[in-house]
Amino acid sequence: MKIEVTDKNGSGILHKLADAMGASVRGRFVDIPEKLGEGYMTGFTWGNELRMMIRNYYLKEEIVLERKNEIPEGQENVIFFLSGIFDTSLQQKEKLSPEQPNVFICMQSVSSVIAMPQNTFFKSITISASREYLQQRFGALHHPVISSILTSKDTFVYETGISPAMVTTASEMIHQLIPESLENHYNKLKCEELLCHIFALLLQRDETPASGIHIKDIKSLYAIKYHLQSNLDKAPDIASLAKEAGMSEPKLRKLFKQTFGKGVFEYYQFMRMQEAARLLKENHLSVSEVGYELGFTNLSHFSRVFEQHIGLKPKKYSSL
Repeated sequence: MKIEVTDKNGSGILHKLADAMGASVRGRFVDIPEKLGEGYMTGFTWGNELRMMIRNYYLKEEIVLERKNEIPEGQENVIFFLSGIFDTSLQQKEKLSPEQPNVFICMQSVSSVIAMPQNTFFKSITISASREYLQQRFGALHHPVISSILTSKDTFVYETGISPAMVTTASEMIHQLIPESLENHYNKLKCEELLCHIFALLLQRDETPASGIHIKDIKSLYAIKYHLQSNLDKAPDIASLAKEAGMSEPKLRKLFKQTFGKGVFEYYQFMRMQEAARLLKENHLSVSEVGYELGFTNLSHFSRVFEQHIGLKPKKYSSL
């Protein structure tokens, strides 16, 4: 299903999306129609400076959302898309795929097309903040990536991980036990708390000058990212990836690290260990089964790499 909505003056798309999907509205909640899936969306707006949308649902069919932005020049907001950030309370009636946990940061114009695959749980929070609002709160932070987010006129995209602190904050938003009269204020504080956690992670990056990036290169970088995700048992061939992306190797290395905060191989190894942890915990595979599935021929090497990333040896991790 393809849905087209228009966001005028940064007013948000929650109710427009609900109308397009034929969803019912229950107070501030938009319930997903049974024919499409199960769960809800909800949102908050605090003037023109800050908005937040929470998605907690799964879909039976794929939906492609095409968002058209009609926003006056100079008023474009920054989008923080936090995916896979909290556990759903929905009963899993069929085998469903989780979202990959990460934070995607971009200008609003870059987030114009959003694909929502079928049989996937969406457990995400989207924050839209004006640059003026962000500058007032984070303008004193000195870091090239943060300066780019706050002031750059060039296109940018950054991605970072989901920290345990973010998961805790998100869980408190979903399972809040406060009077309805305080709900709006409480969620604004939690929204600001999430932004603080995001900027804290960005401050940990190397202070390398950030450069503008073309939309074409953004698409190429994400094609490379998905290639890495789909081939966790094979080490990346950077020369081949650069050729496929139409970039030189130095350009690929620079833009990839600028966007994801890690080099190509480092990012591949990080995703590999995240998948190893998932297979050990959720699929209950043995250490040797996981190691061989992810392309390791030496299980001692697998154990060392896993411990470097996760903090525990795989056997101990699987027993927790």
